[in-house]
Amino acid sequence: MPKSQPPKAPIRPHKFTMHGHERVDNYHWLRDDSRSDKDVLAYLHAENDYYDSVMSESKTLSEKLYQEIIDRIVQNDASVPYQLGQYWYYSRYTEGKEYPIYARKAGDMNAAEEVLLDVNELAEGHSYYSSNNQSISHNHQIYAFSEDTVSRRQYDLRFKNLTTGEMYPDVIKNTTGAMAWAKDNKTIFYTRKHPVTLLPYQVYRHQLGTPVAEDVLVYEEQDNTFYVSVYTSRSQQYIMLYTGATTLTEMFYLPTDEPEGEFKSVYPRSEKHEYTVEDFKGDWIIVSNKDALNSKVMQAPIGDSADMSQWQTLVPHDDETLIYDVETFKDWLVIEQRRGGLRHLKAMNWHSKETKIIQSDEAAYTMSVAYNPQQNHNKLRYDYDSLTQLSSVLEINLDFDDKKLLKQDKINGAYEPKSYQSERLEVAANDGAKVPVSLVYKKGLGELKDRPLLVYAYGSYGSSIDPAFSLSRLSLLDRGFIYAIAHVRGSQAKGRQWYEDGKMFNKKNTFTDFIEVTEGLLKQGVGDTRRVYAWGGSAGGLLIGAVANMHGMLYHGMIAAVPFVDVVTTMLDEDIPLTTGEFDEWGNPKNKDAYDYMLSYSPYDQVKAQDYPNLLITTGLHDSQVQYWEPAKWAAKLRELKTNDNLVLLRTNMETGHGGASGRFSYFKETAQDYTFLLNLAGIKA
Repeated sequence: MPKSQPPKAPIRPHKFTMHGHERVDNYHWLRDDSRSDKDVLAYLHAENDYYDSVMSESKTLSEKLYQEIIDRIVQNDASVPYQLGQYWYYSRYTEGKEYPIYARKAGDMNAAEEVLLDVNELAEGHSYYSSNNQSISHNHQIYAFSEDTVSRRQYDLRFKNLTTGEMYPDVIKNTTGAMAWAKDNKTIFYTRKHPVTLLPYQVYRHQLGTPVAEDVLVYEEQDNTFYVSVYTSRSQQYIMLYTGATTLTEMFYLPTDEPEGEFKSVYPRSEKHEYTVEDFKGDWIIVSNKDALNSKVMQAPIGDSADMSQWQTLVPHDDETLIYDVETFKDWLVIEQRRGGLRHLKAMNWHSKETKIIQSDEAAYTMSVAYNPQQNHNKLRYDYDSLTQLSSVLEINLDFDDKKLLKQDKINGAYEPKSYQSERLEVAANDGAKVPVSLVYKKGLGELKDRPLLVYAYGSYGSSIDPAFSLSRLSLLDRGFIYAIAHVRGSQAKGRQWYEDGKMFNKKNTFTDFIEVTEGLLKQGVGDTRRVYAWGGSAGGLLIGAVANMHGMLYHGMIAAVPFVDVVTTMLDEDIPLTTGEFDEWGNPKNKDAYDYMLSYSPYDQVKAQDYPNLLITTGLHDSQVQYWEPAKWAAKLRELKTNDNLVLLRTNMETGHGGASGRFSYFKETAQDYTFLLNLAGIKA
């Protein structure tokens, strides 16, 4: 039992009226956009104090878990080098340091190292530091990088002269971190965020050495449901401008040697048409869903692609195969696709049209294209891992099929993949849909029916949680936990239709799939019915919140990380970051049918007087994706209305945002705390 009583948030009714319907929010006062209100901060600190009090007796276990996890990390580590021009670029970590060092060598990897950026030095004095993008100029003399020291994902762009080692005075604020160099090595294009909504909506052109205030606006998106980004094509011949909503995209291009030219549209936007492109030998290679739910691959001449009659089919639509993306090589086209629920790669020869599948014999795995910056050869690098196999980077010569392991992650200490069992199965939902499930557990720790079961899912935006290795998860598996990923509708685990069946007015399928997967596993003897746990984050936290209302007592405990739970209020407020860009995902509640449907599952609105499982709710004060007040209000309302004595814990990281801590070690402190919560509930004390 807790040593202290939980804080009680004051009730201050606030009324919302929409479509003639009135909602009363007793905890609306917890919203403070400035993050400086004394009452709000005092309440969040009180919640943290209560969390610390409840978990105080488990502090030793939490510290043990943290040390156990970071002890597995190989501290002196480096990425696989890649070649650009005469240089080999890579990043590396050194012992005891939280952040990477970016470096290069001229000629070959036996040359002397040149440090481009030591992020550890930049992060000194900051409780949070993130650089989400780095980019080298075409002449390899200027290094551009992004930095965020608040955790709001608003990045400053900075520039380093690699000849002198000095920083340019140019600092560009409030960007996404995305950038693209022109061939003149002094012009850079970048994406700026809206100051209120944080929606990326503008592309500017900046010339080094000139005032940022004089930067030229080259594109502004007028539709506030769209996001904008900019990057350089793999051929280095074009600056690509991407703009897209949930179900619609348009792409523009500009030759890198014409920085003051005008962007041209690859193909004008049209309803529900999503496409991406890569240039190759004067053509666009296009992944398009035009009359192709799972997408197809097309080819069109650059300059004539706005006329769809010029498009030719390279890879036709397949009802069973979802196409994600393509990469071009000298003699081969590589397609990243999903079939049978598993993500893998297919290669097609440009000349003979021969195709080959690159896959694995494992039951559950994930495979994706790695970084391949050059097109003029036939060697493909790809990433591979599974629930039991550590992440690897492999290289295959597509002409001869010979594979080379370039790197496999390592663990300090003993780890034997054969000691763990990975499985893939399906569970039937009540409407007949077959929901895939990926399982992993350690062998030899007793019967599955007697073990704690943790079910994880996300289930939104078409994002699929593929079975991948987790260094930290071993701490649960080694203590007997079964870990299950429910590939629920709302993801694209079984193709695009699987996503369509879990969004908008089909959103409840995501929640019922999760419940039915849990029940189905228990019926098959997977998991102890008294020790069942659920975990989800962000939109997956919405899933947790909805399931807690619908069938919460199926679970002994739940973790909702940075959960999106106040769906209706947030989606009605177009000043909140990301809202307008998600109308095609959740619906626009200004429309009554969408309002009624969203209200019927919104976790915060649907909290009622009933029993709830033990809940750990986490958030970050500076979160720009899901504002901190959503989980804070939800915790307060749960405490007010729940009818049993189970725990509701709210833990707010006062220094971070959506992604948690930024360092490679400090990140795992919260993971260890989360695991401690689960292990305590499961009765595992060491």
